[in-house]
Amino acid sequence: MQNISSNRFRFINTTFLIFIVISFITRTTLLIKSIDMIDITFVQLIQVYLIGFFYDFIAISYLVIPFVIYILLLPQKLWQHKINKFMTYIFTFILLFGVVFYAFSEWFFWDEFSVRFNFIAVDYLVYTTEVIGNIRESYPMGLLLSIITIIAALIFFLLYKFDFFTSLFQDKTTIKQRLKPALFYLGLPVIFFISINQDFTKISKNQYNNELSKAGLYSLFAAFRNNTLDYETFYMTDDETKVLKNLRDIIQTKNSTFLNNNDIYREILNDSKEKNHNVMMIVVESLSGKFLESLNGKKGLTPNLDALAKESMFFSNFYATGTRTVRGMEAITLSLPPTAGRSIVKRPDNHNMFSSGFIFKEKGYQTKFIYGGHGYFDNMNEFFSNNGFDIVDRTDFSDEEDTFHTIWGVCDEDLLNKTLKEADKSYKQNKPFMNFIMTTTNHRPYDYPDGRIDIPSHSGRDGAVKYTDYAIGDFIAKAKKKPWFKNTIFVIVADHCSSSAGKTELPLDKYHIPMIIYAPHILKPQVVDKIASQIDIMPTLFSIFNWSYKSKFFGKDILSSDFEQRALVGTYQKLGLYQDNVLSILSPDKKIKSYEVISQDIFRTKYKEIASDKKMKDNTIAYYQEASILHKKKLDKSN
Repeated sequence: MQNISSNRFRFINTTFLIFIVISFITRTTLLIKSIDMIDITFVQLIQVYLIGFFYDFIAISYLVIPFVIYILLLPQKLWQHKINKFMTYIFTFILLFGVVFYAFSEWFFWDEFSVRFNFIAVDYLVYTTEVIGNIRESYPMGLLLSIITIIAALIFFLLYKFDFFTSLFQDKTTIKQRLKPALFYLGLPVIFFISINQDFTKISKNQYNNELSKAGLYSLFAAFRNNTLDYETFYMTDDETKVLKNLRDIIQTKNSTFLNNNDIYREILNDSKEKNHNVMMIVVESLSGKFLESLNGKKGLTPNLDALAKESMFFSNFYATGTRTVRGMEAITLSLPPTAGRSIVKRPDNHNMFSSGFIFKEKGYQTKFIYGGHGYFDNMNEFFSNNGFDIVDRTDFSDEEDTFHTIWGVCDEDLLNKTLKEADKSYKQNKPFMNFIMTTTNHRPYDYPDGRIDIPSHSGRDGAVKYTDYAIGDFIAKAKKKPWFKNTIFVIVADHCSSSAGKTELPLDKYHIPMIIYAPHILKPQVVDKIASQIDIMPTLFSIFNWSYKSKFFGKDILSSDFEQRALVGTYQKLGLYQDNVLSILSPDKKIKSYEVISQDIFRTKYKEIASDKKMKDNTIAYYQEASILHKKKLDKSN
């Protein structure tokens, strides 16, 4: 690059070099951290670093655009002025600090999610108050920022000592002479933007290898660029009439009748007397199945939930649809599969959906979304308030009700105590209630009140899980003393697992969650081992209630004899159907892959890639293509 550059452009060349070196160190550090999870062969190692270098180069080409423009346009007289020299020193240090800060951020993001920056990072950047607060509560920021500053200062000192700035300011080129190198540097990102995506990172069946070959900064750019994905443009499709017919066949039940020929709108009829049981839907943040001993997970973390499982309908083969809280909310409330791109909860066209909230309201229920944090986060208040729920969030907690909180919200004890008060209000008004409760404690910084459990606060995920279990146990004990308890069904389910990364594209063990339906005066305890999904929760509850209702749900009653076992799992790009011991995955290159599940437990899953048979291909496309079509045509709205 030096032969096409004036002295001014040494700044750009050096920036490229520093970024590439720091990215190399970062990639190597992450590789060592995940050494037991990656497939190490000489060829794979070379691919990781060469492809990684390529994407690092693309990322820094985007980053230097403003500097290139500044270098090109600043007149010669101003370039050698002391003000520009001072500004260049400042810009250089800020840039060095930013690059080192980015490397540290990559480490902590990988430690949390085992992936490079992605859609999650994009979502978090939108909610700076919560995210910055969470970072401050979770990490020793004073120490980290001091270390980052020292490293940036050391690099700056080396540049200064080796006369980098002296030769930089000796440049005497005209704007015409600078135009050629400037056009080169400005043209690179344009070419990359038009012609390059992340397909080159797909070097292995091992997802850790693929993630290591990515550049975190480029992945962040790509996630911003692809926050919505049009299904028909990017995914495998079939004839629309055929797809609708196939989906109608899949979701048809013996007690349902379709009401037209254009969508899945149907009437569910039950002959028995309808019941109006109260519902406490406790959605627990990041409660992986691996935390429950009753699912052969860790021992001693969830004594209350394990005890409840024995007294409840316990669903032992239950799966989350996604890896984010909003995905769980979407699946439970709307009974929809995970759509490509962002969750419907976060989309602007999410008002007046065909929501279970409206069905409860039609049956005379008071429906509330109860959250210990600020419900503007992830667009939750906007979604729930426009889909049949009243909002109770942190702004509704008095000082006496908020005894302990983090940036994410009040502790789970405070949240559940508030829920008891809200249930009492409904009972006094002689109204059945449906409370959708979203917990927050099982989230970094993992802080909770002292003296509740035998694991100190702020010591990690296990302590947060055990505290949440304690809070739920305390909640159930208090609820038993309430006059509404005998007529209440408690549903305890996770929104998603605590981590989503694995060697494969959609590791099933990272979607395996607990689901407990506890109602000792209504339901007999039993273990339900059918493979099922979060989209099946509401149809199952409505069946328990013997309700007749209109439906646009994709889910079905798990307890029915004609329930076909399957689970829908996805990320914002990968869309999967797990059925008949095969996981089929649609990807945004209009392809489908299928994997036979060789073995699976709560901690790991082993696969063997197989050819996709026609039934699995048709069923997978039916779920996801039709979900996209119905949403585009607004046929998933409430009538």
